[in-house]
Amino acid sequence: MSESLDTDKLERKVKSMYRDVAEFSDGEFHFEIGRNLAERLGYDPEDLSDVPNPAIDSFAGVGYHFDLAAIQPGESVLDLGSGSGMDLFVAGMHVTETGTVTGVDMTDEQIQKARKLIEENGFHNVDVRHGHIEALPFDDESFDVVVSNGVINLSAEKERVFEEAYRVLEPGGRLALSDIISESQMPESIKNNENLWGACIGGAEQVDRYMALIEQAGFEVTDVRDNTQYEFISDQAVNACQTYGVKSISLGARK
Repeated sequence: MSESLDTDKLERKVKSMYRDVAEFSDGEFHFEIGRNLAERLGYDPEDLSDVPNPAIDSFAGVGYHFDLAAIQPGESVLDLGSGSGMDLFVAGMHVTETGTVTGVDMTDEQIQKARKLIEENGFHNVDVRHGHIEALPFDDESFDVVVSNGVINLSAEKERVFEEAYRVLEPGGRLALSDIISESQMPESIKNNENLWGACIGGAEQVDRYMALIEQAGFEVTDVRDNTQYEFISDQAVNACQTYGVKSISLGARK
C-alpha cells in the first residue's frame, strides 16, 4: 500500500459511491450494474427469479463464482462486502432453510436496503452485519464458505482481508470470489486516485501479487479464470484497463 494513500478519504469515497449504487440504481457509474450484467456474467435466470428485484437492480459484481463455491444445503456462508444483498439471496437458496448466510458491509445504506429486503421477502436464514472485511466480527472457524464479488480490490489492506477469511473458515473451507486485478503494476497517480479506487480500478492488485497474498494467508488456489464478459464503461476506466491490463477474474481456493 502506498504511504501517500489517504485511507480515511478512500473509505469515505467508496462509501459514497456505493451509497449511490444502493439508492440510485439508474445512476451513471464507471461500471455497469443490474440484471443484464448479472445474467451476462453467468447468474442463472432461474436463481434471479427468486431474488428481490431491488437487490438485482443494485448488483455491482464483476463475475460469477457460485459454481466454484459449490455451496451445499446446510452450510454456513459469509459474503464479504454484501452490498444490497444479491449474492446473499442467491447463497440463501443454495444453503436452503437448513443453512445460514451472513453478509458484512461497511456502507449503512447498503445494509439498510439488504435488511429491508431480507425481512420483506422472508429470508429467515440470511443476516447482515456492519463491519470491515479487514477485521471480521466473527469467531474463528465459523463458516464453511466465504464468497466476495468485486469488493476486495476496494481494500487498502488486502493481506488482512485474506488472513481474516482464512481465520473464519472451517478447516477444509472454501473461498470463492470475483475481483478486479491488473496484469501490470499501476503508477501512483492511479493508485492514489480515490475516484478510480471507488470504480474498482485504483485498488486493483497486480495479479501475481494478488495470488501471493492469498497463498501467504494459507490458502491453496484451485481455480482461476478470466471474466471476459465484464467490462468497464467510463472512458477513464476503459483507458486504465487497456493500458495496465485491468480485468475481472474469478477464483476458488481451499483452506
